[in-house]
Amino acid sequence: MKRSLRHLTLFFFLGVIAFLVVSACGRNIKVGNQAVTESLPEDCRVVQHAMGETCIPHNPQRIITLRPDHLANSLALGIEPIASGFVAGFPFPKDIQNKVGNVDSIGDFSAPNLEKILQLKPDLIVANSRSEDIYEELLRIAPTVAIDLPFPPPSWKEQLATLAEVLNKEDVNQQLMDDYWQRIDNIQQALGSQREELEVSVANSSSEYGIWAYGENHFPGEVLNDIGLQRPPAQRGEHFYIENISKEKLSEIDGDVLFFVSWGREQDAETHIKLREDPLWQKLNVVQNDRVYFVGGYWHDSGSILAINEILDDIENYLINSP
Repeated sequence: MKRSLRHLTLFFFLGVIAFLVVSACGRNIKVGNQAVTESLPEDCRVVQHAMGETCIPHNPQRIITLRPDHLANSLALGIEPIASGFVAGFPFPKDIQNKVGNVDSIGDFSAPNLEKILQLKPDLIVANSRSEDIYEELLRIAPTVAIDLPFPPPSWKEQLATLAEVLNKEDVNQQLMDDYWQRIDNIQQALGSQREELEVSVANSSSEYGIWAYGENHFPGEVLNDIGLQRPPAQRGEHFYIENISKEKLSEIDGDVLFFVSWGREQDAETHIKLREDPLWQKLNVVQNDRVYFVGGYWHDSGSILAINEILDDIENYLINSP
């Protein structure tokens, strides 16, 4: 039986901040085999959130993010963390590979290296609710905020705004959103009336999870809705994923255009080759019309504004600039 795609939300998505007030008193504790003094800057900014408040430095200089989408949004907001967690076994995210300088790795985001975090001496850690089992240890290293990751996750816009509030970068967030809506307006004008008729499908396939499509509530679905592009009937409605699509039901990923996502691993390329050789794939109208566009994993891991801009690049390249 295939694993649920909900496990994949470990890749993507920010949300509402959670957890505790950091104690201002100093005391000796241990992280692994190392002693560390828990302390709080005398001059700090209290951030209110759903489960309390956290006092963080006014101008943190040594930020560590546990997830690559936190890293990407931090970079977009003009802050370069000193280190971040990444996804083990997957290629480095395209949307940030040309934007990071000397960002160190603290290992897989689901099991970060606490000893490495301690050695890096952060003054702010951006964690998430899935880090609950190590949250107290992180809190003892540095002021830590935890971003909640429910399923389905909040809008990418809400997630960016939440992190901007944490980092005191609301003005930068506003500019990023102004730029986003300007790009949306430009795309709408370039597409004209066809955006009201063009059915755009977004799908993926892997050896672990089979074939699935992305619903209107997934991040690229939100972008397509903002543009006003239509979705195939099976992908309409309040879906995040449309899972377990059998080859006999491949019509669910058919459309006028199909953006087919690849995570970029070697086994993903092999899976896609096998699918494209299948006679049922060859019968899809979108295949016969040669309107299948293979795109990167940022369509899947699209909880950051940088990934969203990569998606807009693809939409412009394939729906506007291509013959």
